[in-house]
Amino acid sequence: MNSPYIPRHNPLTVMADGTIKQVNPFTGTQVWTVPGRGNRPLSQPASNPVSLDESQRHRACAFCSDRMLDTPPEKSRMVRDDGHWRILRGLVPEQLGETTAEFRRVPNLFEIVSYDYWRENYDYKMDDAQLAHRECYEASDVGREHVLKTVRTKLKAAGANPDLPEAELLELGDVFFGGGHDLILGRRHFVDDATNTSQLASAGTLSVDEHAAFIRFTVDSMAQLYEHNRYARYVAVFQNWLKPAGASFDHLHKQLVALDERGVQTELEVAHLRENFNMYNEWAVDYASYHNLIIAENQHAVCFAGFGHRYPTIEVFSKSAVAEPWLQDESEIKAMSDLLHACHAATGPDVPSNEEWHHKPVDLDVPMPWRVMIKWRVSTLAGFEGGTKIYVNTLSPENIRDRVTKAMFKLRDEGKIAQDITIGPECELTPNPLRYNPLLP
Repeated sequence: MNSPYIPRHNPLTVMADGTIKQVNPFTGTQVWTVPGRGNRPLSQPASNPVSLDESQRHRACAFCSDRMLDTPPEKSRMVRDDGHWRILRGLVPEQLGETTAEFRRVPNLFEIVSYDYWRENYDYKMDDAQLAHRECYEASDVGREHVLKTVRTKLKAAGANPDLPEAELLELGDVFFGGGHDLILGRRHFVDDATNTSQLASAGTLSVDEHAAFIRFTVDSMAQLYEHNRYARYVAVFQNWLKPAGASFDHLHKQLVALDERGVQTELEVAHLRENFNMYNEWAVDYASYHNLIIAENQHAVCFAGFGHRYPTIEVFSKSAVAEPWLQDESEIKAMSDLLHACHAATGPDVPSNEEWHHKPVDLDVPMPWRVMIKWRVSTLAGFEGGTKIYVNTLSPENIRDRVTKAMFKLRDEGKIAQDITIGPECELTPNPLRYNPLLP
C-alpha cells in the first residue's frame, strides 16, 4: 500500500526573517511560527475567583467526591491503603463510603459511541461479569433508584419522555454496565489548601505517586474496555483540561472511548509504518534529538517539543519494547507517568490543554510505541487557517523546550516532580534512543 503522504526530509525550516515553517512528518499538517508572537503568557487565570465555601469544596460539580450518585453507577475505583494502591470493581451504593476513591471509573452519561451502536450494529451483549454487576447493583434499593433517576435525567436532557415504565427505564440503564465510553475522575476538585475557586486540582498538582496511580488506573480501564467488548478495535484515551480545551467541568478527568475502527490518523501511520519500521525513531525522537528539542527523559520514556502540530505540543514516547500499555511492567508505566506529570506541572494548572494517547491497535500485526501528546490550547483557529490549511502556532518548538525545561529544573529542585528525570542539556540520547527492536523486520 502506498502512503498517501510522503514525509519531507526537513520538518523544520527557518526562513531568513525568523519564520519557522513546520510539517508534521506523520500527517503532513503545515504550521508556521511567526517571530514575536511567542512571548505572550499562556495561562488564563480565572477572572473573578471567589472565596471557597468549605461546604462546596467536595461538591462543586457532578464529578466531586460528595456527589457520587450524581454520576452513573461506578465501574471501578482506585484506593490507597497504607501507601499501597489497589483497584476495587463492581461496588454497590452501600459500599461507596467504605473506602476513599482517589480515582473513580464511571460511564459517560452522554456517550460519543453509544451502547445502542454496539448492540444494533454488532449484536453486542454484556458478558457475565457485567451482567453480575448490573444484577447486584439493581438488587439494592438505593442502586435501583440510582439507575432509574440517572436514566430519567438522560432522557430529559435529550428532550425525550422520562415517564416510562420502570422495566423500560431499567433496560435503558444497561448502558451504564455495558457501555464503552468511560470517565476517570480524580478525587479533588480544588487543591487541598485552596482558599478560592481558582485553585483547581490539575494533573500537575497531584503528587508523583498519585499521578502514577492515575495513569495505571487509566491503563487498566483501557484493558477492561478491550476485554469486555470483542468488537472494539481501538480505545481512544484523552484528557480535556479546562473549558477552552473542551472540558464540561473544571474537574480533573480522563475519557476512554471504545471504537470499531482505528481512526484516520492511525491508518495513516500504519501505512507509513509498513514502509519504514523505524519511522518513530527517524521522524520523531531522533529528529528531535538531533535538533536539540529533547525536554526530558528517564529510563523508560522520553519527551520532546513536538513539531507540525496545530497547537504547541509536548510529545512523550515510551521506550518500552512492549507495544501495549497494559502489558508493560509497572516501572515502564510509571516512567511514562513521571514524564507526563512533570510536563503538566511545568505547564501549570491555568493553561487549557488536551492530552491525547496513541497506542498499538489490538488487531495490528506491527508494533507502535505508546506515546502521549500534551497540546496547549492557547490559540483559536481562524479564517486564515481554514482557508489555507496552514496553521499559525504562536510558539516554536525551541520556545516550548525552553519554557518547559526551565520550569522542570525548578520543580525538580523543589521535589515536586520525580527526581530521576534528566532534563534538557542533561540528556544523553544516542541515535535510535527508543531501541524499539520489535519494529525491525
